[in-house]
Amino acid sequence: MTAMQTSVERVNTYLAEQASLDTLRFITCGSVDDGKSTLIGRMLYEAQLIFDDQVASLKSDSKKVGTQGGDIDFALLVDGLAAEREQGITIDVAYRFFATDKRKFIVADTPGHEQYTRNMVTGASSADLAIILIDARQGILTQTRRHSMICSVLGIKNIVLAVNKMDLMDYSKDTFEQIEANYRAFAKQLNFTQITAIPISALKGDNVIQRSTNSHWYHGPTLLGYLETLDYQSSDVEQPLRFPVQWVNRPNLDFRGFSGTIEAGRAQVGQAVRILPSGETANINEIILFKDKLKQADAGRAVTLTLDREIDASRGDLIVAADAPCEISDQFEIELIWMDQEPGFLGRSYLMKIGTQTVSAQITEIKHKININTFEKLSASKLELNDLCAVKIKTDRAIPFEAYKTCPGIGSLILIDRMSNQTVAAGMIDYALRRASNVHRQKLDVDKSTRRQMNGHTSKVIWFTGLSGSGKSTVANALEKELHTQGIRTYVLDGDNVRHGLNKDLGFTDADRVENIRRISEVAKLMMDAGIVVLTAFISPFRAERRMARELFEDGEFIEVFVNTPLEVAESRDPKGLYKKARKGEIPNFTGIGSPYEAPENPEINVFTAQDSIEEIVKQLIKKLDLQQ
Repeated sequence: MTAMQTSVERVNTYLAEQASLDTLRFITCGSVDDGKSTLIGRMLYEAQLIFDDQVASLKSDSKKVGTQGGDIDFALLVDGLAAEREQGITIDVAYRFFATDKRKFIVADTPGHEQYTRNMVTGASSADLAIILIDARQGILTQTRRHSMICSVLGIKNIVLAVNKMDLMDYSKDTFEQIEANYRAFAKQLNFTQITAIPISALKGDNVIQRSTNSHWYHGPTLLGYLETLDYQSSDVEQPLRFPVQWVNRPNLDFRGFSGTIEAGRAQVGQAVRILPSGETANINEIILFKDKLKQADAGRAVTLTLDREIDASRGDLIVAADAPCEISDQFEIELIWMDQEPGFLGRSYLMKIGTQTVSAQITEIKHKININTFEKLSASKLELNDLCAVKIKTDRAIPFEAYKTCPGIGSLILIDRMSNQTVAAGMIDYALRRASNVHRQKLDVDKSTRRQMNGHTSKVIWFTGLSGSGKSTVANALEKELHTQGIRTYVLDGDNVRHGLNKDLGFTDADRVENIRRISEVAKLMMDAGIVVLTAFISPFRAERRMARELFEDGEFIEVFVNTPLEVAESRDPKGLYKKARKGEIPNFTGIGSPYEAPENPEINVFTAQDSIEEIVKQLIKKLDLQQ
C-alpha cells in the first residue's frame, strides 16, 4: 500500500465519518456588545478550524482595531461586512459551519442592536438551540429579554445562558449565580424546556472548549461539550406527510411531477395522498431524487413526486397524507413580530407568504402587544418596529396550514408590503378562528350580471382621489347629475357624509384612515354588485389602501380618477377653512400638511380642476367611461 493510497483512505474514512454525524443548528443572541461574534470566533480558533494564514491575518487586523493587551479580536472572524468591522458591531446574520468528531454545527451570529432585530428573527427561525449571551457586568438587558421572547415564540426549546466576560468580574460565583437566578425567574413565562447556564470568557477562552481553572466553583459542562452531547432531535418524521408543492416539473408531455421539500412526515411509494385545498386524492407513484428513484423519503429531503393519476395541482398546493389532512382556513390567530420602520395598520392589505403559497392578507384585529419587561399585555391600534403581538389575520382565500408548534414549515409566514416589496413582519400561526369554518358565502340566484341586465348598463366603482379642496366632491356630484339624465343608476359615497354615519367612530390618524377606506371599499363593492355605478369621493391618501380597494373588484370594475390639483391651489380654495387650522396646528394629521398624500402612479384617468372647467371634465369622464351593458 503506497503513502498516496493511505492518505486517500484516511480522507475517505474521515468523510464517511463526517457524513454519518448529525447537524446541530444554533444561534448566538443577546444585547449589544455581549460578545456573540467573539464567542464564535473563539470556538473556531480553539477547535483549530481556521488556517494559519487566517490566524496571521486575524492578528494583524486585531492590531489595526486596537485590541487591548495584544489579544486577538475573534469577532473579526465572523463580522465580514466592512461596516461591521469599522463600527465594531454585527449588522447582518453570519452563518458558519464547523465540525468536531462528535457532531456538525451550523451557527448563526445575530445582531444585538434593536434596529436589526429582524435579522435576529431570520437566524432564529431555523435554529435548534439558542445561546443567550449576557455581559456579566450588565446583567439582563431589554434586548436580552426581547431575543429570549422571540426564541420562545419561534419554538426554540433549548437555551444556553452564557454569562460572558467573567474575567472582568474576577470570575465571581455570586455574580454568575445572581444573573442565572434573575434569568430563570424571567424565563418562567417562556416556553423553554431546558436552560443551561455556563460562566465563560469568550475573549480568554474560559469554559468555551476547555474547563477553566479560574472558575473552580463551576462543575457543569463546557460550552462545546454541551453542544456536542445535547439530545435535540426533532420528531418531524413521526408526523403525517406535509409536502408543499414548489414547482410543477413538466420537462415533456410524458412526465409530470411535483417538486418540493418534505416539511414533515415520510413519503412512500404507493402511499395515499390528498391535494389541498382541492381535496383530490391519489397515490404516490414515484419518488425521484435527481436520477435515483427512492422507495421512501423523510422530512427535510427535497424530491419530486409523481402520482398514479392526473391531478390539477400547482405551486402553493399542499400534498398531505390522505388519512391525516391538515386544516384549511382563511382566518387565523397569529403571533406576529413587526420588523419594519413603517407602522402596520388594521385593514391594510399585505402579501402573505406561507410555505410555497402567496395570498393577500389583512390584519383584522390587534389583540395585544407584549411588554417585554413585564409580560403585560397592552392594547394597540397599530404595529411598530420590534412589537411582539397577537393579531388576527384574514386571507383572501382559504389555505391549508398547520399550527407553528406542530409544523413550523407550514405554520410560519411573512408579510410583505405591496408597494416596497419589503418584508414587514414574521408570524407564527397559533390556530384558525372558529368563525372561519362557520361562515360560508350564500349562493344567490340573482347575481351581479342579472342586475346589470335589468338596469340596462354595467356597474362600476369610480374612485375619485385627491387632496382636500381638489374638487373631488364637486366633480363626482356633476358627473352623477349627467349620468342620471342618461338613465344610469348611481350613488355618491362622499367622505364627509360617510363620517356622519358609517364611520363616525373613526378619527384621522393613519390607522383610522386605513379603516375608513377599508369600510368604504366593502360598501362600494356591495353597491356595485347591486348593479349601481358608485362614485366615491375620498382623499384616500395611501396607495396601499387604494390598491386594497382595487383588488376587491374584477378587471375593469374599478376606475381610479386622480383629481390632480396642486397643494397650493387646493389650499387657496380652502372651502372649509381646514388648511388654515392645520397650518396653525389646530388639526393634526391633516393630509398635505401633517400627513402625507401619496399620489396615484398609474390612475385610469387624470383630471385637472385647476385648468379645466367642471363641464369639460365631466365630458372627458363620460367619454372615457364605458358604462353600456
